[in-house]
Amino acid sequence: MLIGIANHPDFTSVKLKRPLEIAVGGAPPSPTIISQMEEMGAHINHVYGLTEVYGPYTICAWQEPWDELPASERAAIRSRQGVAYTVCQFLDVVDISTGEPVPRDGKTIGEVVMRGNVVMLGYYKDEEATEKAFRGGWFHSGDLAVMHPDNYIQIMDRQKDIIISGGENISTVEVENVIYRHPAVMEVAVVAMPDEKWGELPKAFITPKPGSNPTAEEIIAFCKENLARFKAPKAVEFASLPKTSTGKIQKFVLREKEWGQRKKRVN
Repeated sequence: MLIGIANHPDFTSVKLKRPLEIAVGGAPPSPTIISQMEEMGAHINHVYGLTEVYGPYTICAWQEPWDELPASERAAIRSRQGVAYTVCQFLDVVDISTGEPVPRDGKTIGEVVMRGNVVMLGYYKDEEATEKAFRGGWFHSGDLAVMHPDNYIQIMDRQKDIIISGGENISTVEVENVIYRHPAVMEVAVVAMPDEKWGELPKAFITPKPGSNPTAEEIIAFCKENLARFKAPKAVEFASLPKTSTGKIQKFVLREKEWGQRKKRVN
């Protein structure tokens, strides 16, 4: 909905007469979209959670000193998922291999884990899945994130969406956020595509803004200017993105298109 509003022909002429508070969940909105919504007077409140933890578990609780930051920095903070609600008690980001908390540096990626009264008891009649989800005494979300020095988390990707290219982890969300900054891009989804040498590489599926005609070369060059070069997509396809009835992009459809019957793996 935010993308639809920001790309409406009359968007730049709209200024809200009173503050509008918007709660968003699902895929993390890009700082670009958040900044555009703030220009018209809307405030984005990012929440994060899962059905297994009774819905929203964290919120990007706003702090007054941040009001003085430049618009781009405010938007970057609002794109974080924040801290646990009071009733949600325990939240951490841990190393996938060891289960130990990752450094609070905003860079080291780990898995989001939760523990507390609002966390489910288990999956109905599925002891194996329950045991796997609660290994180490924490509920493992399957979401990858970093922990910032102020203890606010930021989702980087779903574990199943992360791209492992030649041993390097590439966050599809990070790549998408950069592509959203391109003035000709309305929507984007990045998935892994197979590669004989590196195992897999990023590919971007893009819906251009009406009246624009970007090229694949232009998008790739833009990414290389704003990302580590190995994170830039190696292929770009312009198309309408597959979505659910509620408008959520179906990345699994795009992955199946690229991989067919092959299993995702690193050679």
